[in-house]
Amino acid sequence: MSEDNITTEPDKMPLTQHLEELRTRLLICAVSVGLAFIVCYVFSAKLFELLMKPWIAAMPEGQSAKLIYTAPHEAFFTYMKVAFIAGVIISVPVILWQIWLFIAPGLYQNEKRYMMPVIFFSGFCFLAGALFGYFVVFPAGFKFFASFASEYIQPMMRTSEYLSFANKILFAFGLAFELPVFAFFLAKLGILSSDFLRRKRKHAVVLVFIAAAVFAPSPDVISQLLMAGPLLVLYEISIWVVHFFASTPFKPRDPVEETD
Repeated sequence: MSEDNITTEPDKMPLTQHLEELRTRLLICAVSVGLAFIVCYVFSAKLFELLMKPWIAAMPEGQSAKLIYTAPHEAFFTYMKVAFIAGVIISVPVILWQIWLFIAPGLYQNEKRYMMPVIFFSGFCFLAGALFGYFVVFPAGFKFFASFASEYIQPMMRTSEYLSFANKILFAFGLAFELPVFAFFLAKLGILSSDFLRRKRKHAVVLVFIAAAVFAPSPDVISQLLMAGPLLVLYEISIWVVHFFASTPFKPRDPVEETD
């Protein structure tokens, strides 16, 4: 039998063992997030100041960029949320590795070749989307919103409202940047093809603007355009990703190969 053609059969475990394995992986993820949260809480004030920088830079000269809180516990819980979000982000490598360890035994060898890169690029694309939101969308969006300030209208945003708005932008763009990876995975399953994506480009444009209207952090046109623009670019990237890297779908072979 030729060893190069052998497809390793997935490990078969009983349901109880799968549940035990899942519990172990979830526990490791929870401990990782918890430890990262403790460390990040020490620096939560600095992290929140970093998150505020685009808002401060967008304020017109002479306008205060300070945030306020109207409940005694609001600032405390804001720092808690910042520390938790930062802890989750720091723990992403551990979480992705635990996901890989959990699903790997159920995959054929030819499937394993693709799943590890998919998991890696999922984390990379999410981080790229969040950074795009921070360095591109934040300055443009906040500058637009701050332009309405005047002698009679002063921006006085609450800390919890600012954090909620910032989180929506970061997570929305993080998820949006997963589009090429999602398209790659569907193509490897044989569900999607580059020709199909090209044919449905006009429909995709409409759906992108609908998605931008629904998932944009605020209902204004600027936020929707800032989300729709990158989504359209990512759709075109997805077409080429599917064309070059996912033209052949998964074909799990029978583990019983012909003997010489």
